[in-house]
Amino acid sequence: MQILDRAIGAAKLDVATYEAVEHDSNATLQAALVVIVASLLSSVGVAIALGPSYLILTTVGAVIDWALWATLLWFIGTKLAPEATTEADIGQLLRTLGFAASPGVLRIFVFIPLIGPIVAFLASIWMIVTMVVAARQALDYASTLRAIVVCVAGWLIAALVIWLFFGTAGLGINVPPV
Repeated sequence: MQILDRAIGAAKLDVATYEAVEHDSNATLQAALVVIVASLLSSVGVAIALGPSYLILTTVGAVIDWALWATLLWFIGTKLAPEATTEADIGQLLRTLGFAASPGVLRIFVFIPLIGPIVAFLASIWMIVTMVVAARQALDYASTLRAIVVCVAGWLIAALVIWLFFGTAGLGINVPPV
């Protein structure tokens, strides 16, 4: 199954997987499915702990976060901080970042006392690493440090936008994508 193999490859930080999804324009829907599945599984854990209304709200928030963050990383990475070899479009970032969300499936265990929050935290850290690799590959960066800086800048802007539009309205949508 190609989508599962790609999700596992992304979780393993396999550069070839990121390059394959970056250049496969048909993989955008697959990337969206990875985001949705990871978010749903994470939401199940949260819904068990906090109530069922979080299931849909968290999933919708994750899809919004994914699209916003990909757009921000594209803009920052190609317009404000490109390398000489940088060549990317939003679709490439959507695909690589979508598959980078695959470790998020482990956050379903958040409801388990004691170990659940630890597993969820470690999965979130793992996702940060996969997001940096995804951004580095999609933006054709030689520098991982540049990818980290672009990801942090994009995350801060996305968090502010999400908070301004959703947090102030009391909708409780999480900041992206961790």
